[in-house]
Formats: sequence, C-alpha cells, structure tokens
Amino acid sequence: MASRPASARSRKSASGAEQQQTQPQASSAKSRRTVHDDDVVRAGSAQSRGQLGGSQAWEANADNPTTSAAADQLENSSNFGSQAAIMPANNGTDDEATGCWGKFKRGVRAVWMTKDTEDVSQNAELKIKTTLRELVMYCLFLVVICILTFGMTSSTMYYYTFVMNSLFLTTPTASGATFTSVKNFADWWGFAQGPLISGLYWDTWYNNANVTDPRERNFIYYENKLLGVPRMRQVRVRNDSCSIATDFRANIRACYAMYSGSAESREPFGYMNSTAWNYSTEQQLDGRGYSGKLATYNGGGYYIDLGRSREESTAKIDELFHGLWIDRATRAVFIDFTVYNANINLFCVIKLIAEFPATGGGFTSWEFRTVKLLRYVEPIDYFVLACECIFMLFICYYIVEEIIEIKRHKLAYFSSFWNWLDIVVIVIALVCAAFNIYRTISVGNKLTRLLEDETQYPDFDFLSFWQEQFNQAIAITVFFAWVKIFKYISFNKTMTQLSSTLGACAKDLLGFAVMFFIVFFAFAQLGYLIFGTKVEDFREFQQAIFTLFRIILGDFDFASLQNAHRVLGPIYFILYVFFVFFVLINMFLAIINDTYSEVKSNLANQPNDFEMTDYFKQRAGRVLDKLHLRRDKIVDIQLAMQSADMNNDRQLDFEEWRTELKMRGYADGEIEALFARYDMDGDRVLDEDEQRKMQWELEGQKAALNSQIESERAEQQRQGSAGVGADDGDADNDELAGDDRDGAVSLRGSMRSATRGGRPNTSGSNSGGGGSGVPIDEFTTLSRRVDRMEHSIGGIVNRIDSVLLKLESMERAKLKRRETMSRLLDSIGECEGDSEAEKREKMERMVRQELERWGGAGEEETPPAAAAAESEHQLESASGRGSGSAASKRSNR
Repeated sequence: MASRPASARSRKSASGAEQQQTQPQASSAKSRRTVHDDDVVRAGSAQSRGQLGGSQAWEANADNPTTSAAADQLENSSNFGSQAAIMPANNGTDDEATGCWGKFKRGVRAVWMTKDTEDVSQNAELKIKTTLRELVMYCLFLVVICILTFGMTSSTMYYYTFVMNSLFLTTPTASGATFTSVKNFADWWGFAQGPLISGLYWDTWYNNANVTDPRERNFIYYENKLLGVPRMRQVRVRNDSCSIATDFRANIRACYAMYSGSAESREPFGYMNSTAWNYSTEQQLDGRGYSGKLATYNGGGYYIDLGRSREESTAKIDELFHGLWIDRATRAVFIDFTVYNANINLFCVIKLIAEFPATGGGFTSWEFRTVKLLRYVEPIDYFVLACECIFMLFICYYIVEEIIEIKRHKLAYFSSFWNWLDIVVIVIALVCAAFNIYRTISVGNKLTRLLEDETQYPDFDFLSFWQEQFNQAIAITVFFAWVKIFKYISFNKTMTQLSSTLGACAKDLLGFAVMFFIVFFAFAQLGYLIFGTKVEDFREFQQAIFTLFRIILGDFDFASLQNAHRVLGPIYFILYVFFVFFVLINMFLAIINDTYSEVKSNLANQPNDFEMTDYFKQRAGRVLDKLHLRRDKIVDIQLAMQSADMNNDRQLDFEEWRTELKMRGYADGEIEALFARYDMDGDRVLDEDEQRKMQWELEGQKAALNSQIESERAEQQRQGSAGVGADDGDADNDELAGDDRDGAVSLRGSMRSATRGGRPNTSGSNSGGGGSGVPIDEFTTLSRRVDRMEHSIGGIVNRIDSVLLKLESMERAKLKRRETMSRLLDSIGECEGDSEAEKREKMERMVRQELERWGGAGEEETPPAAAAAESEHQLESASGRGSGSAASKRSNR
C-alpha cells in the first residue's frame, strides 16, 4: 500500500503570510510506523502545532512535557522568514546525528556561523541572521576592549607628568637658567648642583622644619616616593676619533668626532677609582640604547649612583665636578630615576638627557613615562582584569573563526582587506597578553629586590619603555577595531560609500600620486639645500618634508624663509603654494569628487542587502500577533467556562469542558493539558475553588498581555515613524523584501475580497488602505479558527494513518501465512514413500523452521502465537489429507 505524504499548513496570523509544507514520503511512512498509541499521537500533534502555529503554544501548558517541548520548539523555529521545510525524521545519518563528533561539528558551526563560513548567497534569511549576529557579537567585543583601554589610562597620568615636568625642567638655577635652557657644561653643572638635588631630596617642610620621620624621607612633593637611588651616566668618544687637516696638525692636537659606535671611548680616565671613571658595558648595566637628537647612544658608559640623602649625593656630584667628569670627549649625559605615587598607583620613570655635540655647546631633551606597572590593586582594577579575561575569550573565539574561514576559502581568504585586519588585531592582542604576564612577574621581582636593598638603582627603564609600547599597541588595536565595524554594517548602501569611492578611484589616485610626489620631493630637496643651514624647519631632509606638509595645512613661517634669502625665499614659497596647493591638491579633490558622484548615482539605483527597519517591524508585528492570539485564546477559555456547566451544578467535569472546547476548535492535547493544570485533586471535576483559581490566573495573564500589546504597539509606531524619515530618499528604489511579505499582502487582499459587504472597518489598525476591508480583529479570529480546524484535522489524519498502517501490516502477515501454508502442503505432497512417523517428524521440523524464521523477522511481520498454533494444526490435518490422497493415487494407479 502506498504511503501517504502528511501535509501541514501554517498560517501566520497577523502578517497573513501562508506557507504550505510537505514531508517526504519516507519520513511520513516512518512516522506512521512509530505511532502506536494515543500518547505518541498526542505528542506528535502538539509538536506539529508548535511548529506550524506559533500562537498555539502558550504558558498554560508548561506542566505538560509534550506541550512545553512543543512550545520550546516553537520559540526556536519561529524566527524571521520561518524555516519552511519539515525535515525527515531519519535521513540515514543517525550515527552522525547522535555521535559525539557530529554533535561537536554542529555546535562549532552554530557558534562560529558567519557570512564567510556559510553560503548565504541563496538564503536571505540566513544572511540576515548571520549579519545581525556578527554585528551584535562584534559590538560586545568593542565595548569590552573600550572598557579595558579606558581602565588602563586616566587624566591623572597627565597631571602627574605635568607636576614632575615642571619641577625638573622649569626650576631655575642660581644663574637663572633651567634644564631646558642648558647650553654648555657650566649650565649643566649648575642644574645638577641646584634644581636636581633640591628636587630629589625634600628634607624640610614648607616651614623649614626638618623631616624627622625616616619613613617620610625621600618623598618628592611629600607624595612621590623616590625608588632606590638616581643614576648619572655619560658616553664619550676617543681623542683620535677624527682626522685633523694637514694645515692644522701642528696647532691642534686633540680631535673628538661626533658620537658613533666605532668612535666611542672605553678607556679609564680621571681618578679611575670608581665606575664613574671606568667604562661599563651595556650588558653589565642591563641597559638599552637611546636615540637622541643627534645620534643613537649605547646603553653602556661611565656611571655613578647617587645616595639616599642630600648630603651623600651632593658630595658625589662635587667630586665629579672637581675631577672634570664632563669634558670635550663627553657626547651625552643621562640622569635616570624613578618615583612612585601610592595615592594613584602610578610610576613615573624620568630620563633627563644633555647632548654635547662636536660643534660645542649643548642642548637637552627628556622623557617622562607615567605608567601603571602594578595593574591589580583597587577593586576597579579587578573589574578591568575581568574585562581582560573576556577580551581574551573573544580573541580565542575570533581565532577559531579565522581558522574556519581559512579552511573553507584557502588562499582566497588572504585577498580580503578585512581578513588581514583581523589577523593584525589578533596578533597584537596575543603579543600584548604575553607582555602583560611578563610585566606582572618582572615588576614583582624588581620591587622585591628593591625593598630588600634601597641603596641600589631600580632599572625600570626597560619595563616602562615596553609598557608604553603596550599602551600604544592597545591603542592601535582599538583603532583597527573601530575601523573594522564598517565590515559589519556594509549591508547598508550608505555605509559603503567611503570604501566604494576609494576603491573606484584607487587607480587614478595611484597614478596621480606619482606625479604629486615627484613635484613634492623636488620642492623638499630644494628647500633643504637652500635653507637647511639657516632655517630650523629645513635643517634635515625629513624635517623639510614635514614642513611642506604643514604649509599645505596653513602652518608656515614665511618670515624665516624671507630672512634666510630675500629673493629665493619668497620665490620658493610662491611657486610651492601655486603648483602644490592650488593645482595638485585640487586635482586630487577633483578625482575624488568625480568618483564620489558616480558611486552615489550607482548606489541610488541599488537596493540595500536588507532593510533593518523592515526586519524589526516584521519581528515586532509577529510578537504583537502572538500576543493578540494568546489574549483571544484566554477570552475563549473564559467564555467556555461560563457556558460549559450545562447542568448548573457549579461543577465543571471533564466531559463538559471537552465538549465546549471541541466546539471552539481545540485539540484533545490542549484540552487535557489545560484541564489537568487546574484539577488539583485529580477527580476529573473542577470545583468552585479550582474554577476561581483558573479565572483569576486567566485574568492576570490577560492583563499582562494587554499591557504588552500596548507597549508593542507604541514601539512599532515609534519605529514606523523613524523608518519613514529614514527611507524617504530611497522609497522609489526599495522593493518588498522576501516571500513572507508578498504572501502577507496576497493573503490580506484575498481576505478583503472574501469579506466584502461585511461589517465596516471599525478598527484603526487595519492597514488595507481602503474603506471596505475587514477589521483586524475579525481577520485574526477567523485565521485562528482556521488554524484550529487544520490542527484538529491533522490529528485525525494521523490517527487514520495509524489505523491504515496496522491494517496494512495485518494484510501482509495474512498473505505471508498463506504462502507458508501453500509451501508446506506442497512439501507434504512430495513425501509419498515415507512412513507416517517420518512424515509427522518432517512436518514438525518444517513448522518449527517457519516459526523460527517468523520470530527473527521484523516487528511488522511477526505473527501472533495463536496464529502460529493455528497454522500448525492446519498443517497436521493437511498432512492426513495428503497421506490419504497419496494412498488413493496408488490404488488408482
């Protein structure tokens, strides 16, 4: 018997979208074979109602496992653009579906599903879901990284740096000079013996009273603890590091070149009694090089560590002063020290540099690194730590996502700019995480050694330098993270104008950039050669390039050019402004403007991938429709309670309840579940208290639904008004998105034409646009009743299919028995020469074999035991007839 395909239709209540879904024949036959009792049929009916009508699964069935499972399945399956296909119950992949590896692959696919890992070109619904999911996930990642970065810095860092900067850079010496105005050796010694010592050691209060408590000593500004001792270090060059012209060799005996690694002096000098007069390598000092204004200096040199008190440090500086520690061979002097403010948990690592070039004189530079090396002290720091852990979870998540995308796209993955941006962000994040662990361990070890011996120099220069690089790397990561958000909002054509414009004019810009930079670098070299010896802004070639860029932005010093050369200065400035500013820059802008106009005209005729406003409108409409149906269902149940008590005994028994709800189109599963929810004593009768409880709960649910409906309506109206303003410019180019909206329009039109001449439209929510449409309430009620009728018919069809399946199984078993009987009788007829005992033994053996074969067959083909006994009895009687017929045949013969 041919199996019948089971069909189901679901009508989307408010939108009116109608879809028909048909199961494959194999799935239908298998489902009919598995349905053997009323409970399974009821569960299947509830499940089909949960899949086909979202409005039929409601909170009252929460205690029933079958209906609650159906409701859960409804919530999972009633997303935008409902999944139409009802998949077969078994497609031959049971091992993969139930195996651990199959579950793992499905879980990975569900968690890391993106537009690049799924084929969304032919599935608009999947594209919308993945796009919104990626956008929401990335926004969470962006929030976490912003919290993390803002938790690492604060405005207090600036003020801390400003205070230290003012103390050591602007405090005047006895001669009125400051560190920033140091021009020679004498100025530097005046700073070292005056503002430096006074700034490092605060031994008296503001009233000139001495600081007596040893725990309050070595605090700058009474708040910032000086860690360990300061260090002074210099690098020198050899006397024979340069060559003297032949004409001056008789008069000039000493020659000290500019600093370089080959010219560096490593010989002892002066008193030669300490590290201040003997060279120490960079490895011995555990230092690092420094790039100054004139050269990059080695991390080694001649150093001295000052003391913990003013007197000790003053004595050491006086010794260096009288021993001419700084002389013509000195090329740079470094002063390094570190202070810590416990109030704000910040370190300030200070480096003061004085460079003395071969030209004579000197100039200064400085570095103030305010960093947070102890990261986890206050409660807010532990919150930042939690954000860091979440950030690393996101990084692991995106690592797996990128691996999946590389596995799918192979080398084509690296052709996308966004993918390279992902890789850069992931690599920077991993490097920063590794440094975060290293810094935490290293700072703890350094502080432990420092607290054991405070007379040593605390070298925080390396850690502070890489902490600054860490902060800058995190800042770059945040920048890239903000730029990358364009990848997730590219579904809107307005958001793609920038990338489309740059992509369209890239070739033109690249070709024109060659011409621009030829002219630009020609002017830069010309300015460097003409004004490099007289104008500071052109002192170096790279500095001349930056100066010309500043002129484009309007920042220039025309007076310095004119003073450098009264004729060439103005000519150079006028030619540069004319050719570069008025001609070349405006040609750049013309190329971009022309391309932008073309891109905008093309985008105007191109629809968006999907309209976000329409999507949320449809989602809100579905929620509103479900709330309407649930409220109408509660009203139906309340009316049924009033009219079901036919004998007026104030007792509502199950049969009365079932009869009334059956008339209203409810299925047996729903009726049974709702009745059992309130039948506390299980006597199949609802007394007055139970009815009162049901009425009270229904009223509460109805009030809650009314408030939700009102809030959803207000939200939908707000979104609608916002969407009108946003979509006016593209109204002529947009189309209805998806088959669901088309189905909703056609169904509403058919319902209007079918109900012409009915009651006038009294509901303001009908959007038909004409005056003859039916109200939305009547349409909703009619749609609900049709759904109930379809669900009831679906249950009946399932039961009929079950009965037909059993009849078909019985018919097959009957035919099988007939075939077996015929085969046995033929076997008996062939045994003419055997005795009666042999015939009986052979017949018993053949019957047992058939019974064993039937017992090993499938469940459908196994005959009952009574049928087996009956067949054996028939075989025995047939054997007698067979023997008699054989004897008659022999007599006739």
